[in-house]
Amino acid sequence: MTVCTRFAPSPTGFLHIGGARTALFSWAYAKKHGGKFILRIEDTDVERSTPAAVQAIMDGMHWLGLNYDEGPFYQMQRMETYKKVLQTMLDAGTAYHCYSSKEELEALREQQTLQGLKPRYDGKWRPEAGKTLPAIPKDIPPVVRFKNPQTGVVVWDDLVKGRIEIANAEMDDLIIARADGTPTYNFCVVVDDFEMGITQVIRGDDHVNNTPRQINMLNALGATIPQYAHLSMILGDDGQKLSKRHGAVSVMQYHDDGYLPEAVLNYLARLGWSHGDAEIFNMQQFCEWFDLDHITPSAAQFNTEKLNWLNGHYIKEANMDVLAADITARLQANRTGPSRAPVLNDVLALYRERANNLNQLARDIAYFYTLPQACAADVEKHITPEIMPAIQTLSEKLANINWTAEAIHHEINAVVTQYELKFPKVAMPLRVMLTGTAQSPSIDQVMALLGQKETLARILPNLA
Repeated sequence: MTVCTRFAPSPTGFLHIGGARTALFSWAYAKKHGGKFILRIEDTDVERSTPAAVQAIMDGMHWLGLNYDEGPFYQMQRMETYKKVLQTMLDAGTAYHCYSSKEELEALREQQTLQGLKPRYDGKWRPEAGKTLPAIPKDIPPVVRFKNPQTGVVVWDDLVKGRIEIANAEMDDLIIARADGTPTYNFCVVVDDFEMGITQVIRGDDHVNNTPRQINMLNALGATIPQYAHLSMILGDDGQKLSKRHGAVSVMQYHDDGYLPEAVLNYLARLGWSHGDAEIFNMQQFCEWFDLDHITPSAAQFNTEKLNWLNGHYIKEANMDVLAADITARLQANRTGPSRAPVLNDVLALYRERANNLNQLARDIAYFYTLPQACAADVEKHITPEIMPAIQTLSEKLANINWTAEAIHHEINAVVTQYELKFPKVAMPLRVMLTGTAQSPSIDQVMALLGQKETLARILPNLA
């Protein structure tokens, strides 16, 4: 049997980090086994589903490189298929019409609650041998309910959580089509998984309670039951449920916040799964190694510090032209742009070893392309009257040299020796004048890239 997995988000919001991990694991499992990975958009919640949310999901998957083999399939475009299956089940007696009114059901729930019972449908319209059903009311359009088995146990060996058993007596007859004929979520999922030949359902453990109902419906349709793997939730850095303040944001927000997709993917792969002590690996390696046996059944904890560390690694390893294109866009978004010397690739070669965030990298190098504004505290601390004679002498020497980092370093050393200073006493004011900050890579390399004319032009106003 060909392995076939699916990612089936509901387009009621963005693709968040938990959904991205589910998509990644489903994608990797299919790739590992030479199978198919399907994207299915479960958009039957018409009031909350939006085209913008669909686009956000697609954008997130595209950015991460999680390419699907088939789809996207939209459930709202498959209504005729669902209705045909509903009719088949009605004809087979595995589903039936229920005419209980909303008022009846609400009264039933209130009564059961007062008695301390679990609210559930009482089976009033469930057909049974020898049972006489009430007269069909003319003014109530019926819903369709699945005739759930009343005895026995639903058992499955969850590929993450282990063996799970749910007694059928715990479940009532689920509504699988509303009064207007629209099929419900659990029914659509069952039909889709059956017809699309899904062999492994990898999803969040918030779906565990849906699984026994779906297995019973699949059995009623004579379908092969897929294997299920329910992934535990992701907690924030503080051990609390993941929220917007620590990671439960759109995947595309990670792009906006300065992360590379390679770093996010590598991090997600290690979020609840491991391969020995391997921390850094590409997606080809991940697909070769990935299995469901090494997914922890306990909650995974998000660690921003580790994500940042991985991001720094991938920035250092990134293709320089790809990195330059990304940084160019970030510079332009901040109304700066590498439209003048020096060559951006040369600047990035100097700076990327220090960076673990693309936004920070863009901010750090912006002074090469726009005149920086130093903070008053740095100016007061480093650009003092005592140091200006040495800076004056240095600027005169710099005006007449072959402009290389080695030659610049030589002239700074000469001035340091002449004025009996330590190197930082000259280097720090130069940094503030040239970069707007007291922190930078080696100042001679910075000056070499900045260029002779621009360097002297930035020093000159401080000598007045």
